[in-house]
Amino acid sequence: MEDKLEDLQSTTKLVVIFTLILSTIGVIMVYSSSYIFAQEQYGNSNYFFFKQVIFLSIGTVIAFVISKTKVSFWMKYGHIVNWVLTAMLLATFLPGFGKVVKGAKRWLDLGLFGFQPGELVKYTVLLSAVNFFENFNSLDKNTKINRSVGMLLPLLLLLMQPDFGSFTICLIIVLYACFLSSFPRKIFYWGFGVAITALIPILISQPYRVKRLFSFLDPWKNPQTSGFQIIQSYLGFANGSILGTGLGNSNEKLFYLPEAHNDFIFSVIGEELGFIGVFTIVVLFFLFNLYGQKLALLIKNRSHAIIVSCVVFLISLQATLNMGVVLGLLPTKGLNLPFISSGGSSLLANAFGIGLVLSAINSYRKTLFVQDNPFSREDVFSETPSPISSTSPSLSEKRFPASRLPR
Repeated sequence: MEDKLEDLQSTTKLVVIFTLILSTIGVIMVYSSSYIFAQEQYGNSNYFFFKQVIFLSIGTVIAFVISKTKVSFWMKYGHIVNWVLTAMLLATFLPGFGKVVKGAKRWLDLGLFGFQPGELVKYTVLLSAVNFFENFNSLDKNTKINRSVGMLLPLLLLLMQPDFGSFTICLIIVLYACFLSSFPRKIFYWGFGVAITALIPILISQPYRVKRLFSFLDPWKNPQTSGFQIIQSYLGFANGSILGTGLGNSNEKLFYLPEAHNDFIFSVIGEELGFIGVFTIVVLFFLFNLYGQKLALLIKNRSHAIIVSCVVFLISLQATLNMGVVLGLLPTKGLNLPFISSGGSSLLANAFGIGLVLSAINSYRKTLFVQDNPFSREDVFSETPSPISSTSPSLSEKRFPASRLPR
């Protein structure tokens, strides 16, 4: 028992350390990539730096608070929180509430700052999906319909904003949660086929998406328009070479590369820190995913383990997609680099996700403590069971299928 607890604690520390290192690099690179733009745009070179520090501090508090709650609470009421976020997505279309940025209605105007509900919806959809798929066989018909609508409506709203990047993340994470769960395999394979088939008409339904696709295949065909951003990103990596031009010495951030402090910050890292910096970021996200998935394998509560695996996969997937776009391996889409890109909504949402991971770990650690100390008060450490799963075997008695977890 002591070996299990020690392994759990050491793995948790590594995941937290990788998260802190990535966040620290993010603060440094946000300042380095934005201080000239911030001075020109806001008259304060520290504008984005202070903003990043403030939201990172708030995110740290959020992660701590969420870690102290029971993960069973989020399993039980996650679908309700998802409906609240869905209402916030709807509000982005209402005059006076929504704010249009570059033609997209993704933001809520909260006065002092804007908030992008789509960032947090990724995690509320995740919670709804895990609850729905794990308890599918015990739900009645009406509940199944309500929960299905609760998952699909946010995806539809993300498409309407439009936010194809967040839509893609949500769709993949729903399929991933379904695959890891005890959902009937036959229905899953049919649903997977329908989802992938539906992506094709969605992808070509908007002219700008088709334009991005052709620009991705041949950016030099339109170097001054649709291919401009990715070509500038290439130049950033080329300038960086192996060791980079040095921190703060990027040329691309001098109004050549759009979104240098946000979606394309990875290119600035490549220019200023070179291949060494790029390789370091890739390794950090790889280790974050590796040890995060190891945590999921260590947790014996099936639903909690799926939540941990899904959160880690979501963050790692978004990082992979962002780096693929910046390197020109994928068509351009609006996805930032988790923990590193400038953006308060993303930081707060990812902090919520990390809090869920720590909450699941704390719950399992308390279970080990109770098993190791039979005279302890069991009611203090026991998890509140989900009412919809009361007819099925206890979650703590189920074993998480290691074969379905990525290694």
